[in-house]
Amino acid sequence: MWKKTLGALLIFVLVLASAVALNTWRKGSRQLEVAPLAPLAVDEAAAAGRLAQAVRLKTISSATDADLSRDQFLALHALLEKEFPRVHATLQREVVNGLSLLYTWQGRDPKAKAILLAAHQDVVPIAPGTEGDWQQPPFAGQVLDGYIWGRGSWDDKGNLLSQLEAVEMLIASGYKPPRTIYLAYGADEEVGGHRGAAQIAALLKSRGAQLDFVLDEGLLVLDGVMPGLKSPAALIGVAEKGYMSVGLDASATPGHSSMPPKAGTSAIAMMAAALNALENDQMPAAIRGVAGEMFDVLAPEMGGFSRVALSNLWLFGPVVQKQLEAAGSTNAMLRTTTALTIVQAGNKDNVLPGRAQATVNFRILPGDTRDGVMQHVRQVVGKVAPAGQLEASVLPGAKEASKVAPTASAQYRLLNQTIREVFPDVLVAPGLMVAATDSVHYEGISDHIFKFSPVRADSEDLKRFHGTNERLSVQGYADAIRFYQRLITQLTAGL
Repeated sequence: MWKKTLGALLIFVLVLASAVALNTWRKGSRQLEVAPLAPLAVDEAAAAGRLAQAVRLKTISSATDADLSRDQFLALHALLEKEFPRVHATLQREVVNGLSLLYTWQGRDPKAKAILLAAHQDVVPIAPGTEGDWQQPPFAGQVLDGYIWGRGSWDDKGNLLSQLEAVEMLIASGYKPPRTIYLAYGADEEVGGHRGAAQIAALLKSRGAQLDFVLDEGLLVLDGVMPGLKSPAALIGVAEKGYMSVGLDASATPGHSSMPPKAGTSAIAMMAAALNALENDQMPAAIRGVAGEMFDVLAPEMGGFSRVALSNLWLFGPVVQKQLEAAGSTNAMLRTTTALTIVQAGNKDNVLPGRAQATVNFRILPGDTRDGVMQHVRQVVGKVAPAGQLEASVLPGAKEASKVAPTASAQYRLLNQTIREVFPDVLVAPGLMVAATDSVHYEGISDHIFKFSPVRADSEDLKRFHGTNERLSVQGYADAIRFYQRLITQLTAGL
């Protein structure tokens, strides 16, 4: 009997192994075959010097004060006009809502849909107390050791000026685009983009514009960041997570700390229990949607067990998902995330407060909704807090996840091809943008919105984003110029 059982088990293992091997073999590469381009000649030193000048301007935006840094934004506008004379002589420039800029490069075919390249002028402030941690002063705009140093060099003046560099070069060469190209530069992306990109989008919509595609800042060319990949991976953001903060308000009878109430019934105790429950009982994760497509595209390029596992998620899915959930960056691709961000309670050490308040931030995965998140919050909190003593409410600024741009489209293929031509060592796959960009404001006038910055970054570079010692390599900046130049010249009247 045991021999028959063992024999059956061996047959099952062999069949399973054969199925896994066959499925792995059948998943061939999905990378476009393109010929690499000879690098376009770029005066790297001069271009770096122009970006450094822009970095010296402290264009810090504010959610509440539209005029904060106004003189710095106007100085940036003057700098752009001075350093890119052909752009300003050829393109129509409009100032939108005071500080944002919209350039129009009229195409030869008025019937062809326009495209829009976006970036933003504003930067985040320096975290108080960290100024001395910078290797170079954050607004000195130094070009040293092969890098342009300073706040905004990467996010996002690098994109803004590299687009203008590319257009300036093309105009000098006599190039005229077959379709209209918009350059849209908001002044308040870092605080939501409502005064900038949203107003530019509304203006274009009022004129009847329907954009063939939009390209904004976003995911990067990641080198050594994706586990299992030997080659760098360029991820094109095809969707963006939504945003919602939920306010929690716990109430209880205030009193003297010498006579505390029954355990778990004070305002702070109820709030602590609710926050603990929300963190431990998060919304479900799954390898699906954009993340599923990304791993499907990259699986054939991976080595060893990573390739086998990602090619056979029907078998190894739970193991792979557990590994992905263990890291913050990959966990964010799989689920609507929960982050405890603000807690306020009490003002004296011997007084039991009557209220405790907290804020929980959710980044909503495409496919989930704000209503679904609130249902989850109330269900989880309701298990640990008495009815009526802990209220949950949506705070201002909430937005749903973006639409997902189709990857089976000529627009996506154009970006894919351009990346492969300019960065020949790079793999390309769709990705999910977990942070916020201005691009969502253009959803009413385009179905093809992509979030990609043509910049190489390793794990150390990622720490500099909104952090200390922000910098952009001179060579990397030149590659960004080459990318935008190639993308524009690849445009045809009908994609």
